[in-house]
Amino acid sequence: MHALLISAHSVRHATEVVRPKRPYTFTQIVQLSDGSTYTTRSTSPAPVHKSTKDTRNHLMWQPSEVSLKNVELDEAGKLASFRGRFGTAYDLADDPDASAAVGADGKGGKEAGKDDGGLDNLSDLMATYVRDEPSLKGGQVASNRVAKKGKKK
Repeated sequence: MHALLISAHSVRHATEVVRPKRPYTFTQIVQLSDGSTYTTRSTSPAPVHKSTKDTRNHLMWQPSEVSLKNVELDEAGKLASFRGRFGTAYDLADDPDASAAVGADGKGGKEAGKDDGGLDNLSDLMATYVRDEPSLKGGQVASNRVAKKGKKK
């Protein structure tokens, strides 16, 4: 028979000490839009980062810069592709205040009336898509449902 060994000391196994995860950082040169550069540490392995938007060419940082106030900035070309597909009918007027002033003078009454009619034309266009159906329950789907309920399996 084996003798049952009971230890007088408790056994404690080693516990793993979890180290915080710190990613490796690379030295990176950041080039601003005006050509100036600075060096920083980053997790990106690319040696050079060329910034397209920074404090020198963004309207938030340079609110008095006139060249940055272009509202229709199309950097990705999405606006041009939309215009190529759907045309320029959805574009807003260049200066709505100027067209209203021309209409108030009385010299450009046609243009002012045309701008007001644009909203009517859009609502007329949307109204052409609505069919005048007296009853919406008389469609093919509704008649199929009634027929299926009447059948017995």
